[in-house]
Amino acid sequence: MSAVSWCRANAMLLIALLAAGITVAFVPPDKGYWGYYDARTLACLFCVLAVVCALRNMDLFSALSQQLVQLFHTTRSVVTALVLITLVGSMLLTNDTALLTFLPLSWFVLHATGQDRHLAFTFILQNCAANFGGMLTPFGNPQNLYLFSYYHIASTEFIGIMLPPFLLSIALILLCRFLVPKDPLAVPEEPIRLDQKRAVVYALLFCLAVAMVLRVVPYGVGLVIIPAVLLVLDRNALKSVDWGLLLTFAAFFTFSGNLARIDAVQMFFARLLSHGTMLVSALTSQFISNVPAAILLSRFTQDYQGLLIGVNVGGAGTLIASLASLITFREFAKHKPAQTGRFLLLFLAVSFGFLAVLLGAMSLLGQA
Repeated sequence: MSAVSWCRANAMLLIALLAAGITVAFVPPDKGYWGYYDARTLACLFCVLAVVCALRNMDLFSALSQQLVQLFHTTRSVVTALVLITLVGSMLLTNDTALLTFLPLSWFVLHATGQDRHLAFTFILQNCAANFGGMLTPFGNPQNLYLFSYYHIASTEFIGIMLPPFLLSIALILLCRFLVPKDPLAVPEEPIRLDQKRAVVYALLFCLAVAMVLRVVPYGVGLVIIPAVLLVLDRNALKSVDWGLLLTFAAFFTFSGNLARIDAVQMFFARLLSHGTMLVSALTSQFISNVPAAILLSRFTQDYQGLLIGVNVGGAGTLIASLASLITFREFAKHKPAQTGRFLLLFLAVSFGFLAVLLGAMSLLGQA
């Protein structure tokens, strides 16, 4: 990979490192830096990503998806199945991982059946499903994992906060499916052999990772067991972990921690957030992405309900509002490089439509 390609693929990491570096000039490193980093969040995120990489390496998700897709026989029903699989996957696997797993499956199905013209819209709906499906669980989106830990939110309260925007977003996604025609479709099947014993072990590791997130098991226990097992069964899973995402989190912890110690910045965000945490966090996400927005704004507000809704809903809109959207764009460009302009126009139309409806509805419900 060339230096330019690497920079494009790791743009968010570079931005995070640059932002952290700038703030270091104003707040030189000292003992206070150790208080910036949420070790529990980083440990849980690492363990979830590692186990999911192991499951993906053995093609478990592709096998399950193919079985579901084989039940349907029209373009609309297959696209709906792919979108719903992505939605459920994001609730369990994180939105980024769900897209990395199921976007290639969509390409395989649509291309093999001559339905390439629906690829852009399908990818965009999958992107919405990943972002909005992941909002319901503490481990569905990276910003949720951080906020859930940072504010010590109870699991039942978390789900209660996110249930209204989740249900509304699902309704919008299901309405969009009617824009896909009901053309007859024969879905090809690619045989996949699974190692059942290994699948059981990985499933148990995933349950352990979820237990860590939900605070049922101390994160230190999982941090020892999960890497140890994967070192024996699948070292590639550990190599495949998105280390850039973990480093991005650490960089933004530094950035936000330093900003919180600058008096002028404290006054600015205190005034800004007084106009409504949900709206400010959603708009901030449009420019710096929702994960760093969550980390930054958490330093200046105790309104975790508004912040949670804002950064999750704020994942819609611009292409950089969510890291998941960049994954979707990169995957589409890999298959259809000549159609990226059309994709971007369609993406912005759909994504800003979702953003407007969700922000309006949540404001009417008194969540602004």
